[in-house]
Amino acid sequence: MIEARDLTKQYGDKTAVHDLNFTVRPGIVTGFLGPNGAGKSTTMRMIIGLDAPTSGRVTVNGRQYRDHRAPLREVGAMLEARAIHTGRSARNHLLAMAATTGIGRRRVDEVIDLVGLHEVADRRAGQFSLGMGQRLGIASALLGDPATVMLDEPVNGLDPEGILWIRNLLKQLAAEGRTVFVSSHLMSEMALTADHLIVVGRGTLIRDVPVAEFIASASSNSVRVRTPDPSRLRALLTGEAVSVSSSTEGQLDVTGLSTDEIGLRAAAAGIALLELSPVQASLEQAFMELTADAVEYRTLSSSREEVAA
Repeated sequence: MIEARDLTKQYGDKTAVHDLNFTVRPGIVTGFLGPNGAGKSTTMRMIIGLDAPTSGRVTVNGRQYRDHRAPLREVGAMLEARAIHTGRSARNHLLAMAATTGIGRRRVDEVIDLVGLHEVADRRAGQFSLGMGQRLGIASALLGDPATVMLDEPVNGLDPEGILWIRNLLKQLAAEGRTVFVSSHLMSEMALTADHLIVVGRGTLIRDVPVAEFIASASSNSVRVRTPDPSRLRALLTGEAVSVSSSTEGQLDVTGLSTDEIGLRAAAAGIALLELSPVQASLEQAFMELTADAVEYRTLSSSREEVAA
């Protein structure tokens, strides 16, 4: 479990993290989201003691990282996959790490096999592709068989098979009762992997909710209807406090009526329906809507669009 209480980090007059409070619980995959400059990396660095908080406190499994006698066995972290000696082989890199905590060679072989690096384990890490380096970083995080796993952008550089592998691995780790904390900019992947989200912007907490609740909060109360007779259905549904629009031939977007109400009216009038479904935002749409005011860096085209609006 990871617990942050009143966590604040300042660099001179720049506040990277401000009064951050959250708990990452075991047994689920928790996604850590936020725009660039939101304070995610700084927060993760403070969790494992690479940066000291200006004020506040963060603990892993009840203790600050530095107070654990064998930190690698408590929390496995990957913040920068390529932060390795490029002249060492993958195997020797892991053996060197293992030696610091009394981890045996057998565990090194296990994680090499787990991440799919068996055939290249004796190749120098400097010759690795981005995806292979990412797998080595994940192996390093899992080396101590930790109760808490924290990964920053774990799918970066992975091919589709690798992305599916890491998705299943994270779910498996959570199912084993471990605490899994993952930062990513790939909203589509987070939607498939995470159970809970912690969203930050400009160093402060924006939301701390289950994924389904996060998406539902950004979804409109409209219903998508497809029918071979859109004109009749539009006339039937349009009324006070009900709006009907159409962006595609044969499809209506209805606001102000539930799916049940629309279905019953259509059935009574003998109008066939090909689709009747609530319109739900994607995780990406929900994220963009919620963090619109917390984006630190914008493209020139986005700024012009806002001025025009």
